[in-house]
Amino acid sequence: MAKMNPQQMMKQVQKMQEDMQRVQDELANESVTASAGGGAVTARVSGGLEVMEIVIAPAAVDLDDLELLQDTIVAAVNEAMRSAQQLAQTRLGAVTGPLSGLGFPGL
Repeated sequence: MAKMNPQQMMKQVQKMQEDMQRVQDELANESVTASAGGGAVTARVSGGLEVMEIVIAPAAVDLDDLELLQDTIVAAVNEAMRSAQQLAQTRLGAVTGPLSGLGFPGL
């Protein structure tokens, strides 16, 4: 394996940082959805990990059992967050490639 000179390495690091920023910007414009309770609650989360929307099916609104509805909302949001994190990891991993395992902060 040939050694890379410091100037080449800095150019590669700078390009990787630019690519990571581009991917993060793209992720902010994407979203994932997840549902819980058999579709009673659906949550949409951006690739930037912001809750964008919560949809509650009218049949899920049982005022006698609000605790179940609240738990279902939490489950849907958590699943959507996991999906968004996985999307971000996949996209950013494509940019950082083999460097991601070297322990550099932010990779």
